[in-house]
Amino acid sequence: MQASSGDLRRLDRDMKAAAMALEDAKSVRVVTHIDADGISAGAIADSTLDRLGIDHTVVFEKKITEDVISSVNSSKEDIVWICDLGSGYLSEFEKDGLIITDHHVPDPRWRGRQTILDSYCGMHHLNPHSYGIDGSFEVCGAGMTYLLSRAVDPANIDLAYLGVVGAVGDFQDSSHQRLVGLNTEVLKDAVANGDVVAEEDLRYFGRYTRPLNQYLQYASDPSIPGVSDSPKGCFELLDSLGIQAKKGSKWRSWKDLTPEEHERAVDAILDRLGDEAPHAIGEMYRITRYDSETGLGDAKEFATILNSCGRYDDAPTGLKVCHGDTGALRTAEDNRAEHRKHISSALTYIRENHLLRERRFIQWFDAGSEIKETVVGIVAGMMLSSADCRRNIPIIAFADSNDGTKVSARANRDLVDRGLDLSVVMKTAAELVGGFGGGHSVAAGATIPPDQKERFLDAVEDLVSSQII
Repeated sequence: MQASSGDLRRLDRDMKAAAMALEDAKSVRVVTHIDADGISAGAIADSTLDRLGIDHTVVFEKKITEDVISSVNSSKEDIVWICDLGSGYLSEFEKDGLIITDHHVPDPRWRGRQTILDSYCGMHHLNPHSYGIDGSFEVCGAGMTYLLSRAVDPANIDLAYLGVVGAVGDFQDSSHQRLVGLNTEVLKDAVANGDVVAEEDLRYFGRYTRPLNQYLQYASDPSIPGVSDSPKGCFELLDSLGIQAKKGSKWRSWKDLTPEEHERAVDAILDRLGDEAPHAIGEMYRITRYDSETGLGDAKEFATILNSCGRYDDAPTGLKVCHGDTGALRTAEDNRAEHRKHISSALTYIRENHLLRERRFIQWFDAGSEIKETVVGIVAGMMLSSADCRRNIPIIAFADSNDGTKVSARANRDLVDRGLDLSVVMKTAAELVGGFGGGHSVAAGATIPPDQKERFLDAVEDLVSSQII
């Protein structure tokens, strides 16, 4: 799908109007999300305002709450710039001087389509859905934030790579095994500036930082028959290809393979995958300004580092990493280690306690307080891509939260192509039980009262069954 399917002329006009508003501001508050997309967006906004010489602060939020809305509406800053959040609550904001660069489904109570009159209002709502572009996979929050930054000053092209990191962190490259839509505009700038190289390769995680045997062992979505989850199978494959896992006493990584070894390994793996092969190969994005040993040289690994900061209440460290702070990177690595440990424990907990349940049209698990609300969505996505789950129905995950029960829903692109829209499902079902929700067609969430889980699941199943063709 190409970005030209949307109204790019109107988007460009509205970007320029918002850029003019920013340039006239004397003070700005940036409010952004805690995930990789949100942290990348926050870093782009932060750098943009630094270069304009505008006094500003950056605030991270897990979600939009009544307190956040009240804080925005009462803000004394000339402008509040909300990144990767906010679109779902348009009708709640009253702040005169509001810029939103988001990609989530907008509040249906707000105007369904922006007009020229919006250019003269105090709110600048820059969301791909308003321009006929799908925000679930054609552009992310960081991408929209970068496009505004570029409208402020074309010299900000050096921030485009963070838009790529945000998109990959939001799994926007998953449905087509590469970035598509408006994301390609951001990618083009990052490549042109020499900050990103797009490479055709296997799309498994850890090609720069994992030892070669672990890179193969943990390969999933799709799993490699006889290799994934089999340490013995990994070494047998490497031996059959004449590839050494070690060079001297040092473990080699995927990136250490010679071109000839790489070709042999890719051919062998694709052969094993059979019909699943097209899902395993595609574009990967190398970040040239960082050494691969840091974990920042690959967009997937960069995004994971940012996610591990945000999900463990340390988003400011992720922001520093985006700005090239090597000291912060050491802290971020500690966060990533804790993130890996928690994810692994969470998956084990679900499996050992047989938490996964099935209905006809959905599958679900309730993690209670055993899995952090900030990572339960990641866990749900990993479960969906594993052999533990049915891939032809969405997965719903519950986790305890301070303000109720957190719900995360995940599906694959095939289900979306058949008509599934999880943003509608989560919003509608949540409101039926006194909660609230929203998100994307392929990934969405909600917060509901703790005693309404069964009613909520009933509503979700009815909605899913009515959507899927």
